[in-house]
Amino acid sequence: MRENIAVKAHRKVIMGRRVLQISKNIVELIPEDVVSVLDVGAGTGEMAQAVNSFRPKLIISGVDVYLRPKTFIPIVKYDGNVLPFDDSSFDAVIMVDVLHHCNDPISVLRECKRVSKQWILIKDHVSDSAYDEKILKFMDWVGNRAHDVVLPYNYLSSSEWISAFDDVGLKCVRTINRLNLYPMPFDIIFGSSLHCLHLLRKD
Repeated sequence: MRENIAVKAHRKVIMGRRVLQISKNIVELIPEDVVSVLDVGAGTGEMAQAVNSFRPKLIISGVDVYLRPKTFIPIVKYDGNVLPFDDSSFDAVIMVDVLHHCNDPISVLRECKRVSKQWILIKDHVSDSAYDEKILKFMDWVGNRAHDVVLPYNYLSSSEWISAFDDVGLKCVRTINRLNLYPMPFDIIFGSSLHCLHLLRKD
């Protein structure tokens, strides 16, 4: 019962604002010449639809390991390892809170680089302390437990993000750390430096 109340409250207070704010920040970073976009881990496609509302000329499709009964964009199922597309199939690839759910985030990032012509946008978390990790685990549990989402809690630190981009051969062009995802006073605890949005370019 407590879990249901927490999930409902999270959806009512947090999720609508989260989708709006993240989509606004993504649109701010997507280069003007981008047309075709792949949303990896798209879920229902709600985030992609919000991005499209600000940039109607974008053609966004998605992939996910789970197919929902109702989606807002075309979404195909994939195995979580190999994206079912040829090299350089899309102008840009976006991932929103996906990599920390992956058992091998670097491998997934490599696949995103392969199918992108040039650009990758990543929204994810940053965990630079034990306190950060506890807060992020709580957020993940509240937001995803009811949907049977796998929760390996693979959060990267600031330095690990930099190393990951170097390993894959991606150059970070711009980063947004303050996304204003939550209304006050929630943003003091759950916002702060726990979130990041990176625009990456293939070297």
